[in-house]
Amino acid sequence: MPDDFVRYHCQMALPGFGKASQEILQKARVLIVGAGGLGCPAAQYLAAAGIGTIGIADDDTVSLSNLHRQILYTPDDIGQPKAAIAAKKLQQQNPSVKIIPYHLRVNSENVIELIAGFDLIIEGTDNFETKYLLNDACVLSGKALVYGAIYQYEGQVSIWNVMQKDGSHSANYRDVFPDAENAQVPNCADGGVIPTLAGIVGCMQANEVIKYFTSKENLLAGKLWMINLQDGETHIINLKKATGVKITGLPQIVTVISFDDLQKEDYELIDVRTEAEHRAFNIGGRNIPLNDLEANWDQIDKTRAIVFYCATGNRSADAAGKLKKTFPAAKVYSLKGGINNQSTKQTV
Repeated sequence: MPDDFVRYHCQMALPGFGKASQEILQKARVLIVGAGGLGCPAAQYLAAAGIGTIGIADDDTVSLSNLHRQILYTPDDIGQPKAAIAAKKLQQQNPSVKIIPYHLRVNSENVIELIAGFDLIIEGTDNFETKYLLNDACVLSGKALVYGAIYQYEGQVSIWNVMQKDGSHSANYRDVFPDAENAQVPNCADGGVIPTLAGIVGCMQANEVIKYFTSKENLLAGKLWMINLQDGETHIINLKKATGVKITGLPQIVTVISFDDLQKEDYELIDVRTEAEHRAFNIGGRNIPLNDLEANWDQIDKTRAIVFYCATGNRSADAAGKLKKTFPAAKVYSLKGGINNQSTKQTV
């Protein structure tokens, strides 16, 4: 028996799976956007299961605070690009699959080209802006998108935009969360997350991928799977059977700026953290907390280039998006990684 079939014997022994399903997986091409808490376990199990080609897209580097839930990485990897480190370790796990790292930030300029070479996309990001971008790009490209989200003890999984037998597509992110970009939900660094939740949700995403290629009948298309690890309860919410939104273009992603580039020009610098956070540590500029921002638009000189910053880059990206939406001509940036970024702290 060939080595690859020995490796996959246990899954091939499943009723209705067999050699045919394994050969489908070996020809499949899957892109994982976000090599963090969700992307790590999803990538590990998909590589182990024999997905033929796996792309890993992430522009971030490994930090110490990642390690409790991003289990592909070790302390020796701190400061290294996540995509490259993940690709190296996944290749070691299964040398027979092809792993392609993309050290880049997915944006409205590159997303369509990036997803074009893949059959299915996994979304493992931690901000609403990128979730909407990937959703819209997949809808426009006719590709399904495996969704995952975690917050504190709660997680969600679904698969968006699946072609159905009648030619319609299942619900997508905008059908279920039309106003998520206006919600004030902290990311893992700010709001906290139990590490095991990332593993469970990431594995559920990997499971949807395997089902998508081998058994579409039981997909979470038109459904939202939810789990709460405090009481162990899970629920499945039935969604509308077909999408009801029309997507004609891509949203514009906020431009990020590195701390080094921040030093090269004179920017209007605004800290959108709380007053207490600003007093404890800041890198200058005025403090306008995110929740108060829209009431204080007149305090911001929109004729200058503006840089918002926060602890991790998520609140500042939200702030930049809000200003850009209200004042499209404004030149606005979000500080990449925030001021908790280790390289930023070393430079300050």
